[in-house]
Amino acid sequence: MKVFLLLGSVSAFLGVALGAFGAHGLKARVTPEMLTIWETSVLYHLVHALGLILVGVLAHQMPEVALVRQAGWALLIGTVLFSGSLYILVFTGVKPLGMITPLGGVAFLAGWLLLGLAAWRS
Repeated sequence: MKVFLLLGSVSAFLGVALGAFGAHGLKARVTPEMLTIWETSVLYHLVHALGLILVGVLAHQMPEVALVRQAGWALLIGTVLFSGSLYILVFTGVKPLGMITPLGGVAFLAGWLLLGLAAWRS
């Protein structure tokens, strides 16, 4: 599905932009601990942007396999919850936002599991 290629491309663009912002704009403004959190967020963001692009390619090749699309949505939700909560945590310093992060991790795991199941069943 083209939507996952688009979402993955936009997500990769944002991941690169946010990574550059962290490296150049945040270094002098946040603690080393918060900068490490930002870098972790960017890493997961970029890896899962590539996952979304992969889902887009596979969804085009296997349009009848709903698990592929479900995997894409799970990866997108994971990016928003995991990386998004960490980005907001670094900006705001509100520690309870860290409770959202594991939900994003679970969504990431579900996405990769669904993609594996789709491959297994095809």
